[in-house]
Amino acid sequence: MSKLRSQVDLRPFNTLALSERAERLLCVESDSEMVAALAQAQRSGWPVTLIGGGSNLVLAGPVPGLVLLMRTRGRRVMSRSPESVVVEAAAGENWHDFVRWSLDLGLSGLENLSLIPGTVGAAPVQNIGAYGVEVRDLFDSLDALDRRTGEVKCLQAADCRFDYRDSLFKHEAERYVILRVRFKLSPRPYINVGYAPLAAAWQQTGLQRPDSRVVSELVCAIRHSKLPDPARLPNAGSFFKNPLVPQAKADALLLRYPQMPHFPQPQGACKLAAGWLIDQAGWKGLRRGDVGVHAEQALVLVNYGQARGADILALAAEIAADVQRRFGVALEREPPLLGAVSSCS
Repeated sequence: MSKLRSQVDLRPFNTLALSERAERLLCVESDSEMVAALAQAQRSGWPVTLIGGGSNLVLAGPVPGLVLLMRTRGRRVMSRSPESVVVEAAAGENWHDFVRWSLDLGLSGLENLSLIPGTVGAAPVQNIGAYGVEVRDLFDSLDALDRRTGEVKCLQAADCRFDYRDSLFKHEAERYVILRVRFKLSPRPYINVGYAPLAAAWQQTGLQRPDSRVVSELVCAIRHSKLPDPARLPNAGSFFKNPLVPQAKADALLLRYPQMPHFPQPQGACKLAAGWLIDQAGWKGLRRGDVGVHAEQALVLVNYGQARGADILALAAEIAADVQRRFGVALEREPPLLGAVSSCS
């Protein structure tokens, strides 16, 4: 196990590059190290916070107790059949590297989720999704440590209560620690290019046969064109969820804004594009000191230098209030908060 460190700046461990301190920090590289670290925290009365890639969180202030950096590694093929191949990855594996590994094996399914930052263990928590595909569409099962009982449980899709950018693990964050995740992929190439920009890019290739690697490359190109690289311009990806509203509400808005993107959902709901709403309200490209809204994607809030979590949250609250006032639609923050909220700098 790595050495327990005190008063560690978490700026290198979150893609928004927010500088807040962990009271204690430990890097965990195996299941046994995780069990030992949790046991030490319990004996000492320390609250525990897990961080994977740090790509979907906002540090709102100092983080008390013990911060565990998930750095477990390992990928393998679990089973094969003519119809499917089940693959497994440790929670600390980089997500995009795992996607590329699956493509190297000639497997299809994860290509639409290429270049999403973060770790494999975080993917089910958020039920990450992009370009018409979500984790739950390919999910097989996962192993999670139940902190209440100390047992490692194998959870199936129904156990995980997946929903849009939601899961059991968001609602019981202090109970489960995801250790490994398994996905059921296809040994036969197929493509899912229903998302309009991806469909247009695919059509331009002129290819007639499915090619998952090409789809992955197209997804990467689209993401690069719309989303800033956190290594160059710190951000946490999409800051707001696409809101779900009753169909009647969407119909009323469409009378005023016929060009509004909208996506009918089951049970009389309709999904709206949060980025479009923010853009229409005039926020795209706005900058205030060290925080701002990205010029190419209104869903992304960025840190231009020395922003604090409170600065990001203040801008997000102002945007949400303006969208609510203009459209009568509530925006919900996507990344969770860590730490006690500090004052704006």
